[in-house]
Amino acid sequence: MDAEPDPESVARTIALNQLNHSPRSRAQLAEAMARKDVPDDVAERVLDRFEEVGLVDDAAYAGMLVRTRLSERGLARRALAVELRRKGIDPETAGAALAEVDTDDEEAAARRLVEKRLRAMSGLEPEVRRRRLAGMLARKGYGAGLSYRVINEALGAEAEQAPDLD
Repeated sequence: MDAEPDPESVARTIALNQLNHSPRSRAQLAEAMARKDVPDDVAERVLDRFEEVGLVDDAAYAGMLVRTRLSERGLARRALAVELRRKGIDPETAGAALAEVDTDDEEAAARRLVEKRLRAMSGLEPEVRRRRLAGMLARKGYGAGLSYRVINEALGAEAEQAPDLD
């Protein structure tokens, strides 16, 4: 007859396996342990220990997530806040991580997104391009004011560079 595995070693194994794939928040690790029926008190003990030794750090995780999602996906603060909430980051920690993103960073990311997308839209009517770009920026969490300003500037710059056909 097989002995029942020690719940604490099961919890440690689950957490280490999760962390091997990619960084995780404390809430994500707790959720993974709950799915494997690890008792809550055991999960708390293991997660507390992982925090003590620095394997779990929600503040560092939130900061890393904000930086990478802004630079790689061009997400605005609003979309980043939603993602942090989904990952179980508490509002105070999320707020500190989001404070690292200023308006200039957000505007630069929106410009990069618009410039990249504009290259693939050369054959479309200006209003169709404007509408599609605004939709893309809205899905990434940008407000209408910033979106239309960046879009209009990019379309204006593109029109200035276009050769005259007269």
